Amino acid sequence: MNSEIRNLEPKTVWNHFADLNAVPRPSKKEERVIQFMVDFGAKLKLQTVVDNVGNVIITKPATAGMEDRKTVVMQSHLDMVHQKNSDTVFDFDKEGIKMIVDGDWVKAEGTTLGADNGLGVAAIMAVLSSTDIAHPTIEALFTIDEETGMTGAMGLEGGVLKGDILLNLDTEEDDEIGMGCAGGVDITATRIYDEENTPENTSAFEISVTGLNGGHSGMDIHKGLGNANKIMNRLLFDGFTNFGLRISEINGGSLRNAIPRESFATVVIDSVSKEPFFFEINQLITTITKEFASLEPNLTIELKEVELPKKVLDLGVQEGLIKAIYASLNGVYRMSPDIDGLVETSNNVARVIVKDGAIKIGCLTRSSSETNKWDLANSLRSAFELAGFEVEFSGTYPGWLPNINSEILKIVTELYEDLHKEKPNVAACHAGLECGILGQNYPDMDMVSFGPNIRGAHSPDERAQISSTQKFWAFLLEILKNTPKK
Repeated sequence: MNSEIRNLEPKTVWNHFADLNAVPRPSKKEERVIQFMVDFGAKLKLQTVVDNVGNVIITKPATAGMEDRKTVVMQSHLDMVHQKNSDTVFDFDKEGIKMIVDGDWVKAEGTTLGADNGLGVAAIMAVLSSTDIAHPTIEALFTIDEETGMTGAMGLEGGVLKGDILLNLDTEEDDEIGMGCAGGVDITATRIYDEENTPENTSAFEISVTGLNGGHSGMDIHKGLGNANKIMNRLLFDGFTNFGLRISEINGGSLRNAIPRESFATVVIDSVSKEPFFFEINQLITTITKEFASLEPNLTIELKEVELPKKVLDLGVQEGLIKAIYASLNGVYRMSPDIDGLVETSNNVARVIVKDGAIKIGCLTRSSSETNKWDLANSLRSAFELAGFEVEFSGTYPGWLPNINSEILKIVTELYEDLHKEKPNVAACHAGLECGILGQNYPDMDMVSFGPNIRGAHSPDERAQISSTQKFWAFLLEILKNTPKK
């Protein structure tokens, strides 16, 4: 099926993308893709360096007549989010992504596609391997671990890059030129609990929440999509309040930067209350599915009787858990007061695990305002600490402050208007681009971000638009031809 991908235009981009997608490249496990890029640079006889954290930098001299132009850093990240449907059999550590063409879109069979940010990587590879593309001196920066902490960008030392301009190829709307982004912080709440023997004369049920859209916890957070962890907690709260439900296990969500699509819980009810509980929960399921009918038409909530577990959660800890999750904001906290339609601050209740005497809850809070990022983070921390949890903040990274006087922004905006006879959407985004982090060690570097249309990033519904990739590629070539002089 990947052979069909290789015949798409622009062939050079899609062929490099197919080569890249044959290499397993999960965040934190980038050894194989790092070696892949090193081999790629060596084959082209270009200067190739791996820094002390694993970022790969490949330098290509300017083409004839472009030597007087400013050096351009082209940047994308090597890692990808690994998500699959529950019924998809796939080993991300061993298999390459299985891609298919569906009309004007490329997608994967039941998994994420890796277009975020693989299409950016492939476009840079196409420039590096070209013999007929006009460009200034290029420093190709391939960062690692963007999706789970941005440790690659954080670890890039000042002075390594000599470029004056940075083109970040990690935007997912082809009419958008990025000039700013949100920062973020991971919030992890943990608690140990004593397991209790399952009470006698009880019945056990598995509650499953599946079929949600999921998506990017920054770019899609304003859409009001269902969060499986919050929906599950609503069901558990109702069962606990009305029937004394006891929790044995919860397994909800997956990655911190993906809106949770699925959650599963094993619970116990007094057998005498089994029928009224079943009736009550099914009424609530009907209510919830109606609430989400237009946004989440494939939402499925099921309740089935299962074998009785041996242990359940301590009752006091359980009450604190359910109420803390209920109190935790999920979604938009504040819209930007300065940029119309931009989410300023949000939170994603990403992961809930209850098993074998331990609870772990993971959230990702994003904001383009450092003060409001910490305001929301402390609100969440307070809710969890009041319920007896220990809370840790980690992986904090800054946002990218817009520069309305940017020289490259002006050039790129004018080129877009000339090419398409319409104005682009020049905007900041509610996602964690690496520009803000890179700007800490390279404060004088002029930056913009752009890319092709990608939908459903961070979910198995991820897909990249073929015609948009052609538009993106033509735009990139124009930018490289028109970079400013030194």
